[in-house]
Amino acid sequence: MVVDGSRLGLLRWQLHWAWSLAGYHLPALTDELCRWEPAPESWTVRRGSDGRWRPDWAEPEPDPPPGVTVGWVTWHLGWWWSATLDHAAGRQPPSREDVLWPGSAAAAVEWISGLHARWKDFLDGRTESDLDEPFPFPWPEPRPLSIAAAWVNGELTKNVSEIGVLRHTWEALGRP
Repeated sequence: MVVDGSRLGLLRWQLHWAWSLAGYHLPALTDELCRWEPAPESWTVRRGSDGRWRPDWAEPEPDPPPGVTVGWVTWHLGWWWSATLDHAAGRQPPSREDVLWPGSAAAAVEWISGLHARWKDFLDGRTESDLDEPFPFPWPEPRPLSIAAAWVNGELTKNVSEIGVLRHTWEALGRP
């Protein structure tokens, strides 16, 4: 990927780099890995009596925070990215409680891949001057789109890195 040196070029490159890391870990996800709890009382996604998968959550977040499963991290990634894209489209995002995990590793990867494509299209449709426009998420007060876009790319990198650590730990423990 060629970077033109602009802020937008840098954000596009940053997304490309983060997504290449995702491309290393996401294809290896399995349902068993997604539901593996690396520590007692890990936050995970749980299937309710209605068959829908809901994430564990508490407010305020415990300090220290609990361990998490790959399934929970994929839900978290899908939740904040969906909310960001809804804000970008001028839509009110659903509440966190209404964002469910899709139920399988394959469906989670498909969900996240679709969000990536939408975010890439969003960035590709922006201009340098658009980056100075106020963006209402994820902070209570709007900040420039450039800051929000850098946050999205950084959060993606962090979440994919968490998935990678959990995946490598799973494999080091001799899991299938």
